[in-house]
Amino acid sequence: MAKMDREAVLALQMALNEIGFDAGPEDGILGPRTRGAAGDYLAAKETPATLAPVRFTGAGRRLKDIDLPRIGAQIGVGEDELHAVMDVEARGSGFDGQGRLAMLFEPHVFYRELGPGADRDRAVAQGLAYQRWGTRAYPKDSYPRLLAAIRINEEAALRSASWGLPQMMGFNAEMIGYPTARAMVEAFAEGEDVQLQGMVDYIVAAGLDDELRRHDWAGFARGYNGPSYRTHGYHTKLRSAFLKWDRIPDTPYHAAA
Repeated sequence: MAKMDREAVLALQMALNEIGFDAGPEDGILGPRTRGAAGDYLAAKETPATLAPVRFTGAGRRLKDIDLPRIGAQIGVGEDELHAVMDVEARGSGFDGQGRLAMLFEPHVFYRELGPGADRDRAVAQGLAYQRWGTRAYPKDSYPRLLAAIRINEEAALRSASWGLPQMMGFNAEMIGYPTARAMVEAFAEGEDVQLQGMVDYIVAAGLDDELRRHDWAGFARGYNGPSYRTHGYHTKLRSAFLKWDRIPDTPYHAAA
């Protein structure tokens, strides 16, 4: 790197920090941290982008009646148990009115996912991250907020939102078998059947499939909703929903031999 005067170094540090390359304190000193940030920037500039923007739309398949018994059979439950969980714990649709994957961005989770540093400072300054839930009202459409967060840190932003029918947090992606939150989001965009599969995979990973098979609604709600489940009556809501669906004839399904 050619010799630079103090003002030029200061301008470089400010520019690098602003676009997310950590040049350290803006002190006008061309130290190893500033050199490293400049090198990272040049390398990024010379490397062609390999990733397209995240896909929030896909095939957009809606659930079919057969999907519930088919997926439920994997863990030894029927459609009534899954209907009950969906009634209480899931949202009505896996997609929004624009055909995008249903999503709610959580700024307090983004704050945690980013951790201390320049990225979090930028997110806080832009109103995209804050420490405590409920600090600000949520907008009707979370996508503009999410897209702004992606410009700061894509994976942290995707991990900080709940997705699809099961309202699965992005930070649970690895828990249900996806390598990244992005991989989970793009898979969920293909259909509500994939989203339901993700919910069942979460139930298994959380060790709650036994409770579901036994109809231990208090045990299931404790694991799924946390220790305050009784305050909101999740266990009684689950039981009532199951009894409702249990009175309705099931979709005929026979697992392949």
